[in-house]
Amino acid sequence: MTFKIRQITICTIVAAMALAVFAGAVQAADQSESELIAVLTSADSAKADKAITCKKLAIYGTKDAVPALAKLLPDPQLTSWARTALEVIPGPEADKALRAAVDKTEGRTLVGVINSIAVRGDAGAVAVLVAQLASSNADVASAAAVALGRIGTAPAVEALEQALADGPGAIRSAVAEGCILAAERLQADGKTGNAAGLYSAVRKADVPKPRIVEATRGVILAQGQAGIPLLIEQLRSDDKTMFNLGLTVVREVSGEAMTRALAAELEKATADRQALLVLALADRDDAAVLPAVLQAVKSDSDVVRAAAVDVLQRVGDASSVPVLLDIAVSSNKELAEAAKAALEGLGGDGIDEALGAEVEGADTDTLVVLIELAGRRRISEAVPQLLEAAGDTDPQIRAVALIALGETIGPESLSFLVARVATPMYRSDIEVARKALLAAAIRMPDREACAGKLVAAMTGKPVATKCALLEIVGAVGGDKALVALGTAGKDRSNELQDTATRLLGNWMTVDGAPVLLDLAKNAPGEKYRIRAMRGYIRLARQFAGSDKQRAEMFRTAMATAERDAEKQLVLSEMPKYPSVHMLRLAADLGKNPAYKNAAARAALVIAQKVGGQSSINVQQLLSQIGHDPVKIEIIKAVYGAGTQVKDVTKVLQEAAGDLPLITLSSTSFNSAFGGDPAPGTVKQLKIEYRIDGKPGNVTVAENGVIMLPVPR
Repeated sequence: MTFKIRQITICTIVAAMALAVFAGAVQAADQSESELIAVLTSADSAKADKAITCKKLAIYGTKDAVPALAKLLPDPQLTSWARTALEVIPGPEADKALRAAVDKTEGRTLVGVINSIAVRGDAGAVAVLVAQLASSNADVASAAAVALGRIGTAPAVEALEQALADGPGAIRSAVAEGCILAAERLQADGKTGNAAGLYSAVRKADVPKPRIVEATRGVILAQGQAGIPLLIEQLRSDDKTMFNLGLTVVREVSGEAMTRALAAELEKATADRQALLVLALADRDDAAVLPAVLQAVKSDSDVVRAAAVDVLQRVGDASSVPVLLDIAVSSNKELAEAAKAALEGLGGDGIDEALGAEVEGADTDTLVVLIELAGRRRISEAVPQLLEAAGDTDPQIRAVALIALGETIGPESLSFLVARVATPMYRSDIEVARKALLAAAIRMPDREACAGKLVAAMTGKPVATKCALLEIVGAVGGDKALVALGTAGKDRSNELQDTATRLLGNWMTVDGAPVLLDLAKNAPGEKYRIRAMRGYIRLARQFAGSDKQRAEMFRTAMATAERDAEKQLVLSEMPKYPSVHMLRLAADLGKNPAYKNAAARAALVIAQKVGGQSSINVQQLLSQIGHDPVKIEIIKAVYGAGTQVKDVTKVLQEAAGDLPLITLSSTSFNSAFGGDPAPGTVKQLKIEYRIDGKPGNVTVAENGVIMLPVPR
């Protein structure tokens, strides 16, 4: 026991010491114990040094350090440090030192010494502690009572029982705590009868309610099955604290006898308490739980039934199916949905078979629920019955069967749903069949084979049907889907063009880019060519490939786009993806007078972001679009908001080059300018300058691109 306490306490100390203690421990590894003791005994050592030394001795100290540590116990400033070491040093020497300190200390210091005796569990200190029970200092007497409880020997218990009976009221709570601690030790040692007697003594004593609650729990657990009547008494109590205690202990007492007693109590409790008792039952693990919960399901109270239904999802088995199914078709919609959810989540063997057994002779409402559950539970074995139900004359049964097939059908039966969309038996089923087919199609393991079936079914069908199937083809994805969408995008039907280009516009992988590009060139309708072009640009933006590939896609978009709007879109997007390749593209585009200005702006921004990342001649590329070197003079520059501004002229003068674009040392103005002149406020950078002798001025938003307009 001493060794375990030493381990636990050392862990606590190490955690509390953090870096300082760690450093001290490392140093102590090079120090002998005698050197550490010398620090404690030296009159020249500062108290701070002695405190650190005590921590080291808690790790490295032996019985040889005890005398030096003991001398520090009466010192209010060092007593806790000394006790830290004495609590963990093995051997009787430390026990004797702490016992001796009881007569040499008082007040808070004495309380600390008594607490250390309790930590060590020193049975030899019982007489010393019993004497302190009579102390006029209630804190000292209370500490002694708790310490006696932690020691828990027969003499210690005897003293506590005596103090519980006639001790002063000021220490009664601590005495009760000591009794409970001692009872817990007795119970752990298998002396449950003695433990129960001690708990009972506390329950009968004049002590604070928290101690009564603790003792009541203790006596019930100590008595086991014999404690059931007392537990039931708490469950019937008008005192909410005691009732809640009962709910807690219900979960701690094992055995079917407890479960049967709780089930019997269910019938006598009020509805609100019944619901709580049902939830408590769910946390028990024995065979008597399920019958009790099934009985609670029959309650007249919806609150109780709802709790029981929720619990059945956790503890139910195949025998719960008929009960839950009855509730699932009841008029109480909230309970019905809860029952369906319970049936959906019910685990264990035989559940699917039990649901299947209920189909024979089921009325329409029940059959609808069973079919729905077959889908929600994805019972693939039910597919033949679901296929049959999908042809029923009752539209409600057909609808739930189709939806269930969407969740259960496999590749071998997918054609059934394809046919119900391509050639519907009933017009009212079209939308349901489409949703079912979509759910099934995206589950198929071979998406190319699935897409092939869908595309084949489009042949010779009305445009509306083709569009419906095309939507599902788009959701499935893959190579065959792309071919089908590309073909539909060139169809003479506006509806097919519209559907295909819309689906392609949302395509999430770059393999759709060639198809979109083809439609941007060749789609019959201008509207759909524009949509395809914008879809292609979107893919170029989102594409996670190399900088070179993205730049080439942007170049292709510029060459293919028919309208200025799409070309301007590309130009506006280019600076968002700065690279050498994008800069080259901007330079090339700037050769066209129609795009020169926009390309020049893009090139400057890209050049600023690329900076020195490449060995290419950035200036040469900029020169191609008219950005020849110019003479820039920064006259005045201030950064801030309102009157809170700082002069940053020198920073900009040093950063300015021979282009009307200034790159700072950081993208953050605050960092580049050495601080924030107006914290919490949106700031501006105002610049007065000359370019080739011509004056100009510009205002740049905080962290914006510093581009100086060339004066005319």
